[in-house]
Amino acid sequence: MSAEPTVLRPPEPDWPAMTTEELLAYREAENRFRASAAARAITGEPDPDAVIEWRQLALPGRELPVRVYRPAARAGGALPLVVHVHGGGFVGTAVQSDWVNSHLAARLPAVVVSVEHRLVAPDHPLPDAVDDGWDALRHLVRDAGAWDIDPARVAVFGESCGGLISALAAIRARETGLPLRAQVLVNPAVDATGAMFDHPSVTEYAHTPTLTLPVLRLFQRLAVPPGTDARAVSPLHAGDLGGLAPALVVVPTHDPVADHGRRYAGRLEAGGTAVRLSEYAGAGHAFLSMPGLVPQAETAAAEILGFLRTSFAAGRA
Repeated sequence: MSAEPTVLRPPEPDWPAMTTEELLAYREAENRFRASAAARAITGEPDPDAVIEWRQLALPGRELPVRVYRPAARAGGALPLVVHVHGGGFVGTAVQSDWVNSHLAARLPAVVVSVEHRLVAPDHPLPDAVDDGWDALRHLVRDAGAWDIDPARVAVFGESCGGLISALAAIRARETGLPLRAQVLVNPAVDATGAMFDHPSVTEYAHTPTLTLPVLRLFQRLAVPPGTDARAVSPLHAGDLGGLAPALVVVPTHDPVADHGRRYAGRLEAGGTAVRLSEYAGAGHAFLSMPGLVPQAETAAAEILGFLRTSFAAGRA
């Protein structure tokens, strides 16, 4: 049997000058790499005690792919649900988070569903991705029996732009009465307004290996085109952050959006929402998706596991 062909990572493009066609070509090549065996040296191997499969959610007007993680062996009874949203914004795939999501599924144990949302692009501004995250969460809770999940034990978990999507899902959950036990926000980019560049961490870490200021500027331009209300998709600018699910906000210190996470944690606390801010000194953006390169990913995954385990156990008879 021949070995799988090596998938090469595409070269970094000229972000400010990138055309739509170049963006789509880069996205396809980059996501092919992130989903390849070659990327596992960076993104980590899935937990062997979890089963992983792709499924489709039938949402109004569209089919949404989701990547589902379940414990390979389990006792009877419905499991908690963790709805995960990967990072990347205009690039990214649920596969890049196989390591942490399979670990959570096997060790909590829980059903983890990672949303393959519409990626930000000229024809899909950020509100589309936000709707995908919320609609997936609502669909899964409403259809809990078919998924063998416990609708009373549900959490959201997002990384980077996925943290923004998950934070907004937590706000919508409060507004609609959908019960959440927890929200986990890892290096969240929670400000999509023009002020997103004004935070000191953006200036201090403008050119890191995993996130740069030109990438943030491209994301913001695609995410909130003219006519889009940037504040409506910026959790940091939400009017009321009280009464939300308890939050764990994980912030790598060497990250342009570190202050996004810090300030959002501060606003949650000021609003009366229970929050734990956990900083990882010296770690860079997206470190949780790179356990092969960043040892602190193991520590962060253990912290997330413990936080969710405690959250799901709270209030049980």
